[in-house]
Amino acid sequence: MLASLLAASVINTANGAPAIVPLPQHMQVLGSPITLAPNSTLSADPELADYARLWREWARPATGFSFPPAADGSEATIQLRLSEDPTLGEEGYALNVTTEGVELWAQKPSGIFYGLQTLRQLLPTKIYRSTRQEAEWTLPQVQIHDYPRFPWRGLMMDVARHFQPVEDVKKFIDLLALHKMNTFHWHLTDDQGWRVEVKKYPRLTEIGAWRRETVIGRNSGKYDGIPHGGYYTQEDLKEIVAYAQERHITIVPEIDMPGHMVAAISAYPELGDGKPAEVMMMWGVSPRVLNTKPETVQFCKDVLDEVMAIFPSKFIHIGGDECPKDQWKNDPAEQQRMKERGLKDEHELQSWFIRQMDAHLQSKGRRLIGWDEILEGGLAEGAAVMSWRGTSGGVEAAKLGKDVVMSPTSHLYLDYYQSRDASEPLAIGGHVPLQQVYSFNPIVPGLPAEAEKHILGLQGNLWAEYIKDFKHMEYMAYPRGAAVAEIGWSAQASRSYDDFLVRLSTHLERLTAWDVNFRTPTPTDVPVTTWNADQMSTNWVERAWDLSKGLTQNGNYRIKFAYTHGSHRLDIQWAELWVNDVRVGRDEHLGTTGGRDENNDYRFDGVIVPAGAKVILKASVRSDGGTDSFGHIYVNKL
Repeated sequence: MLASLLAASVINTANGAPAIVPLPQHMQVLGSPITLAPNSTLSADPELADYARLWREWARPATGFSFPPAADGSEATIQLRLSEDPTLGEEGYALNVTTEGVELWAQKPSGIFYGLQTLRQLLPTKIYRSTRQEAEWTLPQVQIHDYPRFPWRGLMMDVARHFQPVEDVKKFIDLLALHKMNTFHWHLTDDQGWRVEVKKYPRLTEIGAWRRETVIGRNSGKYDGIPHGGYYTQEDLKEIVAYAQERHITIVPEIDMPGHMVAAISAYPELGDGKPAEVMMMWGVSPRVLNTKPETVQFCKDVLDEVMAIFPSKFIHIGGDECPKDQWKNDPAEQQRMKERGLKDEHELQSWFIRQMDAHLQSKGRRLIGWDEILEGGLAEGAAVMSWRGTSGGVEAAKLGKDVVMSPTSHLYLDYYQSRDASEPLAIGGHVPLQQVYSFNPIVPGLPAEAEKHILGLQGNLWAEYIKDFKHMEYMAYPRGAAVAEIGWSAQASRSYDDFLVRLSTHLERLTAWDVNFRTPTPTDVPVTTWNADQMSTNWVERAWDLSKGLTQNGNYRIKFAYTHGSHRLDIQWAELWVNDVRVGRDEHLGTTGGRDENNDYRFDGVIVPAGAKVILKASVRSDGGTDSFGHIYVNKL
């Protein structure tokens, strides 16, 4: 049986296979569906009693079925078993649905959990309703042999900018579990708020958890006059950790340091420049950072000790990003400390600080992970890198033999706009449509084979400057989060965006049944055309693309170049729009995409498009350092 499972190819869902997200590694459809009934039973190995309970909790509200244990001597309809099958790994499972019933087995309980998520997706989407539903509870006959591609598959939630209640955090975790993601990166502190109770330093929450008001829009200079804040008690945090553990999700807490610490400095000014401070009410990067006195270093260790007592995760995230150095440059005491420590500049001072945290975490059996700025000045011995400023930092770290989580702004910042439609809610900027997310591959071209093993996986990030409540969080997270999940779980060679969209139509019904406020994909999420390596040169060259299928109406347009993959970025010098061989607009400015996105939108106003017109985009472009560059061109009507 195992051999047949391994030999089975994944069937394209457009041809009738079940709409499972993320796509399994191997799946074979066997025959006509079977039907669960009120008398269906469930048995489980003794070690899996909690998973039997979970299934009953998930299935009973919509079906009304209790799934009792089978009577002595009879086989249950659904059987959960542990197996020594080495092909399944730590998180894999095998699932057989036949006329004889349902068999689910795995090496580890985590595999059983993920197999149950698949089993739930095989049922009608009404299974996700919280009230009794009239339905025929059918299951397709299938054989599935499934396991993840990467060990780190996650999303990050920022609660420092806008606090989210405990129950909403739990729903966020449930959605991660639905998509077989296993990591919840929790950004708990920043300049605008401190959200975790630290008993040794009570003013962190008494003062640092609250800001007087919040700026309106993008630092408009106007404020809403409404106090904002909140924090999680240690009991809250322990409750959430236990909830996540039950769903095989690791919470990686982040205490950002030595920058992004104004909330802490407002509570304890001696941690900074000694001057009074107020929890930030604006967005952006503050020049006020931690000093590196021994007492401040000890404060950070004390905080991490209490965090580690709550969160059992192997990794603890310490941020390390966006730390301005002017305070250190202008402080004679810091300069003296640099001299005493044998440090040549402020970058090495930050590295020294990170190394103190790294050594402390290692002494407690934990590992440090930080944003890619921690590479500057030298990377700490035990540190792992989360690469957000493109993928180059991740590549550099992997080449050094350090573990990496890919999280580039270009593809995985889910707080960026999903489209250029004017109806989209205010966002921080950028443009990361669904297809762009789906196109990402954490194993980037140019990464040496020996370094690939250090790519732990990927993570989508939801920074919350402009995400005020949980419904808005859901809207920004999904369906893009489903794309992140499929990248992390499914084989790269099996992934297809067209097939993903077919399955997504059913998957969105599941999210609807679960009352998730997702964004419905639109035609503007799909690029009109692409560029590839054959069109590229390291010198400036004029290239042309046919936009006739995507630009058919009169109006104002924004055309975006969006890098998807390859070793080299794309630079754009100017862009022109031609309608029926007549130039109707030119936008001349330097833009770039790949690693970072800057000014890669080109605007054309007052475009007149006769019926059946030929519309051509011309642009002066080059690829930097080589021609291995690929990407999409989007057309958005304003």
